[in-house]
Amino acid sequence: MIRKALPRRTALRGMGAALALPLLDAMVAPLTALAETPAAPAKLRRLGFVYMPMGCDMSRWAPPGAETLDELSPTLSPLEAMKRKIAVVSNLELRNAYPGTHATSNAAFLSAAKAKRTESTDYHLGTTVDQLAAQQIGRETPLPSLELSMDLMSVVGQCDNGYACVYQNNLSWSSPTTPLPAEAHPRLVFESLFGEQGAGPDRRAALRRRASLLDSVTEEFSSLQKTLGPADRQRVDQYLTSVRDVERRIQQAETAARDNPLPDRDRPTGVPASYADHARLMFDLQLLALQGDITRVVTFQLARETSNRTYPEIGVNEPHHPLTHHGNDPEMIAKVARINRFHVSLFAEFLEKLDATREGDGSLLDHSLYLYGSGMGNPNVHDHVNLPIVVAGGAAGKMQGGRHLRFAEPTPLANLHLTLLDKVGVRLDSFADSDGKMDELFQPLSI
Repeated sequence: MIRKALPRRTALRGMGAALALPLLDAMVAPLTALAETPAAPAKLRRLGFVYMPMGCDMSRWAPPGAETLDELSPTLSPLEAMKRKIAVVSNLELRNAYPGTHATSNAAFLSAAKAKRTESTDYHLGTTVDQLAAQQIGRETPLPSLELSMDLMSVVGQCDNGYACVYQNNLSWSSPTTPLPAEAHPRLVFESLFGEQGAGPDRRAALRRRASLLDSVTEEFSSLQKTLGPADRQRVDQYLTSVRDVERRIQQAETAARDNPLPDRDRPTGVPASYADHARLMFDLQLLALQGDITRVVTFQLARETSNRTYPEIGVNEPHHPLTHHGNDPEMIAKVARINRFHVSLFAEFLEKLDATREGDGSLLDHSLYLYGSGMGNPNVHDHVNLPIVVAGGAAGKMQGGRHLRFAEPTPLANLHLTLLDKVGVRLDSFADSDGKMDELFQPLSI
């Protein structure tokens, strides 16, 4: 009368493909022949980080409320639909990012460590918070962590006031001397998530032989569907539809690039021409990776520090970096704020998709924690105080959203990192320059 549960690591395999599946009812406990039991609460914890470059206009960022998020600021307004699942944390600082530079802003964001000032290869930083998480919660997944970006990180040498470009190019470091390069090309990320591991030439040959990854797993998909209940069949079908949609968008971008092969110094070839379309693809790849439990740790750089990218789709035709050196010019500040809001809007879309993805007793967002923010506060003066920080998610019921946590005194960002590690099951006594945990973030509001 007892049917064996489907292994969590079940994957559909085809020619050059290994498609992981989302959490199904059939994977959770035995199912009796008399009745199906609902999936137990998912115990998985996911941890993600999204980096916004070059700080922001804090006057349009800070929420007006002292404790609650009844009203959001102009920059954070795209998060309105998700405000009960986010917390804004104000007055955090990165002491070890001084002297204030773009390189140290990026380098210290996840490490809270002081970068060694060098223009050569003897660089030294610290193991980043995402990699400390990956060492534990990433041990059981095909990819311990996933590092993504929007820009090519190919600049080498000295990038910023005596600091090697490696600090500006990499958010993640698996050791104080080992930076982890991020990938900006959706096709390469897609293949790392769903392509069968093996020799490069073999995988490339398999890619040429098929038009779509899903085409090669049709037979296994049909066999699997016959063994699943109605809810699971629908869940798998929706997941595969999402995978196919992402693959189709990647193919369209690659076709467009072949038809209009203009070089772009900052972006890889074959990506969508629109920044928003490219970013949405990268966010959707994160969603698929988390849903399929391919990884539980993600970092994503929305643009590199000192980026001269323009944003014509929102009416900002001037390069981003020069605008941040605004000299208190109201027009320039307003354009920086428009870029800030645009970036937040893309993150908000991603959160809404996570929240709409059902898993176990809640949503994918309920079983995740994401930190969104920057290592720089006011870009006009390159400071590292009062950083723009948002925490989103549920951490399997441990996160109390709808709040604005504002510290009376500057508080180490490392305290937040230490707390997030604790909430995903990684226990440390301290991290970098931390001097405590932020348990307030996970306690009921006092009002």
